[in-house]
Amino acid sequence: MTYHALVCCRAGMGSSMMLKIKADQVIKENDYPITTRPGNLKALKAFTGDLVITMNDLVDEVRDEGIYAVGVDDILDVGQIKAGLEAFLASKKGEA
Repeated sequence: MTYHALVCCRAGMGSSMMLKIKADQVIKENDYPITTRPGNLKALKAFTGDLVITMNDLVDEVRDEGIYAVGVDDILDVGQIKAGLEAFLASKKGEA
């Protein structure tokens, strides 16, 4: 199974693209079954994927939409991104 992630920031400009690049790096290096696409908070309304990767200050807004959220403090911190993605994948164990 492949999970689909929206990588977003408030406006969908530079920070979401940088976060997407770093998330894709972690996904590729660890062979995680996750694909990503960039977006912004407005894209949540139409998003039908599995998780959102975003900044910590936006996590509550994502969870209010009923979507699993991986929040990071630093978009360049691959360790933090990896930990968040591993927690998401662990939450899915037994569902596949």
